[in-house]
Amino acid sequence: MQDLLLSIYQFLKSGHVIFMVFWLAGLFMLPRQCIYMLDHAPGSEGEAKWATRMGKLRKIILTPALIIVWVLGLSMAYAGGHFAFGWLHAKLTLVLILTGYHGWLVGQTKKMARGERPLSETTLRMIGEVPGLLLIVIVLLVYLKPF
Repeated sequence: MQDLLLSIYQFLKSGHVIFMVFWLAGLFMLPRQCIYMLDHAPGSEGEAKWATRMGKLRKIILTPALIIVWVLGLSMAYAGGHFAFGWLHAKLTLVLILTGYHGWLVGQTKKMARGERPLSETTLRMIGEVPGLLLIVIVLLVYLKPF
């Protein structure tokens, strides 16, 4: 199995990067959509439209991209024998944190779709920066392999 994965390693890597971009783009968009929803009263037509948009973003882009990123990333790590390296452990830890952020944010959007407003606009703007900050560190770990 390892030989097969190694023979298609560049395709795994390309897919991993492509779906990582989709996933991160969705994580950048979701807090922004929450901010737009705040302008609409609970139970209003506008709120319902934003709830539908957020649901589609989650179901069509975010969750499938998350799954594909994990499957391709773990396949590459296995094929390349990277599990022995500290940089991969650090990267996996950060991707686990990003996955937890994803899950937490999905929960917040579902609350908002029910008419709750658990987060303020300021909070949404601040948490919208989390994926970007984690992305910077993850990319540095992957390209520099400091340990």
